[in-house]
Amino acid sequence: MFSRLAPLPVLAVFLLGALTACGGKDAAKDAAPKTAEDRFALKVGDATVQAQVAALPDELQRGLMYRSSMGRDEGMLFVFTTTQQMGFWMRNTTLPLDIGYFDSNGELKEIYPMYPLDERTVTSRSRDIQFCLEMNQGWFKDRGVKPGAKLDLKAVAAALTARGLKPEAAGLRD
Repeated sequence: MFSRLAPLPVLAVFLLGALTACGGKDAAKDAAPKTAEDRFALKVGDATVQAQVAALPDELQRGLMYRSSMGRDEGMLFVFTTTQQMGFWMRNTTLPLDIGYFDSNGELKEIYPMYPLDERTVTSRSRDIQFCLEMNQGWFKDRGVKPGAKLDLKAVAAALTARGLKPEAAGLRD
């Protein structure tokens, strides 16, 4: 659903983290890394989300495509390695969604509705967006989550680590 990929050299850091996380360790002692299919409890303001975390290029591109349902407090967090102006669309996505755009400090800056199968790009006004959270349409309003709310970046870093990725690539500390 992300309409353009972030620069490949920057995303390669995530891939390198995924590959090196497995090397040199005893597989029997380590649990298998989590995947983009796993959900992580993340706080956004006073609300808790069960979010899938998309960080690798194919995950960022696929997003919530082909999903036919999603739980009330479930969503997908998109993690980018640099801040930029973001643009998302709803190609192959039949769920009505809202998207929240967050800056590198985890502050919610903007929220927009997105409509099923609408391929018009929903672009952030800000050029300093690093995290994007897609939720069922109305979730932000229903939970009282407004611009200024904070995303728990420690939980995001922990989710990336659990996935075998390096949170430092997104400027986060585990």
